Amino acid sequence: MPENYLNNQLVHILMGAILSSRIKDDGKVIFEIAVDYEESMQLKGNMQNVHIFSESAGSIESKISQRGKREATKYFLIPKELRESLNLSAKTSCQRLDTKTKAVFIYVVDKLGF
Repeated sequence: MPENYLNNQLVHILMGAILSSRIKDDGKVIFEIAVDYEESMQLKGNMQNVHIFSESAGSIESKISQRGKREATKYFLIPKELRESLNLSAKTSCQRLDTKTKAVFIYVVDKLGF
């Protein structure tokens, strides 16, 4: 398990952790983060359009629907509360991030009018 030190305390990094943050004069926040090497490789070298999220921040429950012969087709359902102003007929990109204990699926969907 990767290890790091924060305020002279040993920190075990299971997914990722924000080690420090500071606010710049222009209002932007600079984060120092630590993630597992495998997780950093999932960025595939991209250093722009990077988003930070926490799996603990999600408060709306959703489900996976199964259809077809032996329920072979799976659908991630978008909760009604989150469907507003999405262009659901446009192409969508998806990626899967794997941690030791979870698979995180991220879908990028255009908003209507853009």
